[in-house]
Amino acid sequence: MKESYRFKGGFILLFILTLVLAGCAQQSSTPPEPANNTNNEAGSNAPADETPAAEPEKELPRVAFVYIGTPGDGGWTYEHDQGRLYLEEQLGIKADVVENVPESADAERVITELAQNHDIIFTTSFGYMDYTLNVANKFPEVVFLHVSGYKTSENMGTYFGKNYQASYLSGIAAGKMTKNNTIGYIGAFPIPEVIYNINAFTLGARSVNPDVTVNVVWSNTWYDPTIERQAAESLLDKGADVLLAYQDSPATLQAAAERGAMAGGNGSDMTRFAPDAYLTNPVWHWGPYYVKVVQEVIDGTWTSEPYVGDLNDGMVGLAPLGPSVPEDVKQLVEETKQKIASGELHVFTGPILDAAGEVKVAEGAMMSDEEILSSSWFVQGVEGTIPQ
Repeated sequence: MKESYRFKGGFILLFILTLVLAGCAQQSSTPPEPANNTNNEAGSNAPADETPAAEPEKELPRVAFVYIGTPGDGGWTYEHDQGRLYLEEQLGIKADVVENVPESADAERVITELAQNHDIIFTTSFGYMDYTLNVANKFPEVVFLHVSGYKTSENMGTYFGKNYQASYLSGIAAGKMTKNNTIGYIGAFPIPEVIYNINAFTLGARSVNPDVTVNVVWSNTWYDPTIERQAAESLLDKGADVLLAYQDSPATLQAAAERGAMAGGNGSDMTRFAPDAYLTNPVWHWGPYYVKVVQEVIDGTWTSEPYVGDLNDGMVGLAPLGPSVPEDVKQLVEETKQKIASGELHVFTGPILDAAGEVKVAEGAMMSDEEILSSSWFVQGVEGTIPQ
């Protein structure tokens, strides 16, 4: 019996050895897999084909916008809303919006409510500046971005663009298109932003037509078609045959069209409101900036350093010149645009005289950004006053 068990055991051992040798032969005919140094280090028991665990996706921030008007204005708020939509498309974020928020204590109330359940808040009108800062001081964990202002804190930044570059180009078109050298400009509010755009527009117009005068009236509105139309009509009554407006509505353009004049608006391409009467005007493209700053917050690289865009980065642009503008004028505007974008031409380069004829910027000197952004005087060629 013992021999029988030994025989069976030997047979089984021979059978196992045969299987092992066959397996080794099969493995030797297949090229070895490359070593996985990440998962098969010495002393590791992890299988060779195991991959590292994926990094957990970062939670998207909750974003909100505060608007002075509605996207239906066709101008300033419309372009901010286009920027919001671009942000949502690019980053997959659904942002909240509060419209028609006045530049008053109501703004602080709205911003405070948003700060309680949002991570990033964009306040999109100059008059929100102090209210935004007040709320930012109360909610240090929330990031606040305020357009066109100059006050910042550790968690509050500002953003704007050199739209005066496009205002200068609009002025060139206006200076070429006026027949009686009388141009009208409806200012929104007598704040530096509007003042330096009027100045840039006038410098552009007089660079191609030194006889031009720019008459300024104030509407003290951002969006009030009735008041803005009345202001436009008052300038047309004084003989202006080209108008530009710094409000959000197309009322000025429509009033000019009815009287056979040309006009431009502000913030957005307004060709559709009166194609034959349309000149051009500065436009905004906020979307790329909104994507940039939100991504910085997600990545943890955001700082409250002010951001100033221009013709180069595309935040500032010029609407297409209207169909009634001759090709030679369009070519001149385009050539000047390229000079500004390349740095060859700086809009506020001396000599620049004020409305009283006094030298404000010496020949060859350039106004600094700080000087431009605090403008409180009109250049030569502007007729009008700046309310104190």
